[in-house]
Parts: sequence; structure tokens; C-alpha cells
Amino acid sequence: MIEIALRHRFGRNGFALDADFTAPEAGVTALFGPSGCGKSTVLAAVAGLLRPQEGRVVVGGDVLLDTARRVFVAPERRRCGVVFQDARLFPHLSVETNLRYGLRRAPRDAAGPTFEEVVDLLGIGHLLARRPAGLSGGERQRVALGRALLARPRLLLMDEPLAALDAARRAEVLPFLARLRDAARLPILYVTHALDEVDALADHLILLESGRVTAAGPVEEIAARTDVPLLAGRRDAGVLISCTVLSVAEGLAALSFEGGVLVTTARPGPPGTRLRVRLRARDVAVAVEEPRGLSTQNILPVTLTSIAEGSEPGEVFLRLAAGPTTLLARVTRDSVARLSLHPGMPLWALVKAVTLDHRVTGAVAGDNSSPTTAVPTARTRETQPWPG
Repeated sequence: MIEIALRHRFGRNGFALDADFTAPEAGVTALFGPSGCGKSTVLAAVAGLLRPQEGRVVVGGDVLLDTARRVFVAPERRRCGVVFQDARLFPHLSVETNLRYGLRRAPRDAAGPTFEEVVDLLGIGHLLARRPAGLSGGERQRVALGRALLARPRLLLMDEPLAALDAARRAEVLPFLARLRDAARLPILYVTHALDEVDALADHLILLESGRVTAAGPVEEIAARTDVPLLAGRRDAGVLISCTVLSVAEGLAALSFEGGVLVTTARPGPPGTRLRVRLRARDVAVAVEEPRGLSTQNILPVTLTSIAEGSEPGEVFLRLAAGPTTLLARVTRDSVARLSLHPGMPLWALVKAVTLDHRVTGAVAGDNSSPTTAVPTARTRETQPWPG
């Protein structure tokens, strides 16, 4: 378990951080929130780049910081690999030499991936002879990731590594980050204010606002909460559903999940590919009778379990159970009254066209390779991808 408790104020009337949370020692823990909420400050304190006024940081049972006991492990001894927004590569060195610099910093007795394994994982073999100036932004970030990995850290800290990239370069790097998560098996603290990055990578989610933790837990659990304004107030509020590609035929793919099947015209990968889909609450409608004669293919039998306040006047969230899976629908209060909706009522959920915002690659059933989990977004064709 990773334990983090930090209290720090910048100046007498400056920004104050008061954050206390735990994170698993496996997978990606995303620190999500608006700019200026304290995400990067937390990362700096964990890395030892900031000495907080009060705090405690424990990783794998080792105390890296405990102000009460006057413990402060030097940054170079914490074995934290840090990847920043800008790659911070040595401009006068080749890609290979930049990577081997990370390897030279690795403790002699530390287990970790070899140079060849990292190069293969990140797909940068063809870049080894180049210098950073000859790389795209996405390529530089992949090299920075490789250098951090080759230092064989115990904890990987990523401070908005995609924030400086345009949409095309972000889409290029995201699959490699997913591969890194699955293959490296390191705990990763990932700072971002982009919800699509959370969906694509995170296993655990920490929500931060104004220097404080407002919610923490498994990402699929937190995504479905309607009582957290930071998420529920967004127009792309909804749920994350783990799916497996069931079949691909005649231009349609069937995605199986616990509770039903979704159909999409997108190309999520071959049968057996595992992925997560975000179903936005505004893209889900309900009917009190089984709809017939519609072009919509994604019609699921559900049970209305609760009605919660919406983020806008006149709106509510319907929490729907499709077997063990929760869906959310954003509807008007008028609809609730007209349809006499109440908890326990059987309904039909109509999910608009499922399209994918990110290219998906993954493992086919029976394939022994480590799968890449990419995360698409469920959205209507008329809407635009989420803002970064």
C-alpha cells in the first residue's frame, strides 16, 4: 500500500494542500482535477522535490517522508521515476545514450526490464540513433518513459505527460502508456486533468479540488457516482464498463459485458480484445415499454434503482441496473413525472451509437501476449471528442 498524507501552504495566504489518501501498490492511480488543485504538488512531495511542512509518505512499507519523526529520504534514494510534461531529454545525446543514462542510474541489485525489453515495449528501436531535436513530441515522451523505466524505479510518477501534445500525438502515446501499465507492473501515480486519460489508463482514482481529496476509489466505482460535482457536473459524466469483443461481422462489432451486449460500427479489435467503454449519461434514454421499429440497436432491459439530483436545474440522474452493471441516464424532471418513474421499475435503456475515440489493440483469446487495454468512448456521432 502507498500511503500519502501531506499538508503544505505556499506563503501566508497562498495555495494550501491538505491531502490524505492511500493507493494500491499495483496499477495506475490517477490524480484528477482542474488545473491548480494540487496534483503536481503531491507528486513533487512524493518525489522529494518538495519538502512539505507536514506529511508522511510510505511506499511498500518504507517510510520516505515523516515530518513528525524528521525523516526525509533524499530524492535520489527514493527510486521514483519521474516523467514530466516536457520530456527533458539531453539534447546533445542520441536516443540510445539518453536511455542508457537511465540504466546507469539503476541500483545494481534492482530487478527490472532490460534495455532491449524497454525499446521493444515502447516501439522506439528505429529512433535509437536520432537526437531529441529530430523526434516528434510523442516520440520524445516515449523515450522519456523508457529512460525512467530503465532506472528501475519502485514507483513511477507521471506529471501530465500528454498535456503538451496535440490530439494526434496524444492518441499515439496512449496505447504505449497502456502497454507500460500492463507490462511494467509498477505502481504508477498519474497526474492529469483529462478524463479520457483517466478512462484509458487508471485503475484507481483520486479526485482533488482546491488542495483536498473529494473522492477516492476504483475508477469504475468513482465514475458512476453522481454525488461528486467534479464528475457529475461534466457533460460527459457517465459510467465505465469493462467489455470484451465478442464478434466482428458485416461492419459491426459486438461488445460483451456483465449485463448485456453493446453493438458498435467502430473497429475495437479482434474477438477477445478487452477494453473499457464510457457510456455517457446524456447518451442513454429510457422507455417504459420495449421499443420496436427503431434504428437504435443498443436496447437493454434494466431496472431503475434510484433517482438522484442532476448537475443542472430540471435534470436528474437515473441509476439503472443491467444485471450487475450500473448505467446512468441523464433525463429531465418532466420525463420522470410523465413516465411515473420510480425505483424498482423495470425499464428499457436506449444507448445511442457506440463509437470509439481511441484506436484499440489487444490480446486475442488464447494469445499469451500481454494485452493492451485501450478505452473508447461511447458517444453519438454528432458530438465531439472530449476536450483535453
